[in-house]
Amino acid sequence: MDALRLSGAGKTFTMHLQGGIRLPVVADVNFAVESGQCVVLAGPSGAGKSSILKMIYGSYRCDQGEILVRHGNALVDITNAQPRQVLHLRRHLIGYVSQFLRVVPRVPALDVVAEALGRSGLAAGRARAADLLRRLNIPERLWSLPPATFSGGEQQRINIARGFLPELPILLLDEPTASLDAENRRAVVDLVAEKKRRGAAIVAIVHDEDVRNAIADRVVDVTRFAVAA
Repeated sequence: MDALRLSGAGKTFTMHLQGGIRLPVVADVNFAVESGQCVVLAGPSGAGKSSILKMIYGSYRCDQGEILVRHGNALVDITNAQPRQVLHLRRHLIGYVSQFLRVVPRVPALDVVAEALGRSGLAAGRARAADLLRRLNIPERLWSLPPATFSGGEQQRINIARGFLPELPILLLDEPTASLDAENRRAVVDLVAEKKRRGAAIVAIVHDEDVRNAIADRVVDVTRFAVAA
């Protein structure tokens, strides 16, 4: 059963400060992801991979087509969703691991991860957060420190732990292993495999060929969706 389906989805940016110039990015994006499956988006930089993820997450509004997500027994079209509904979907349906960690300063790393379950779930989330931090090789002596003091690779592992903590039906991964060494790339591959076994539908951008081969059930070449400006 499809957890996510894009049909004819497209995005164009309008440059209001440059005379309203329109810059088409992608058009006629068509693919689906089943529960328990990982689809990897492939293509050169600038082809629109991250834009497609942001369209699914609701950060970019689609100009055309549909992005349907299964929410219980219903299908919800993100392209028509109101802002409050998009926020609801992010809390209950769609997780996202971006390339950058954005958190409140001075919050300990353990709480940064646990807060992915919401403030009400902070206490219960700490044990699960600790398990993820161990698996991603974050030393326990760092858990009480804010991630701003960490290296780039450590911050990315905090970001991964935060994104993987909630058990959401759909997970979007934007270059999660770009800053990681071989050991931690393997840890992420294992986490993705576990998410798939638990039924998550995953869309990922991964340039590392070994990681891509390890996690992908299908590779979608986005160059066929790219639009020349």
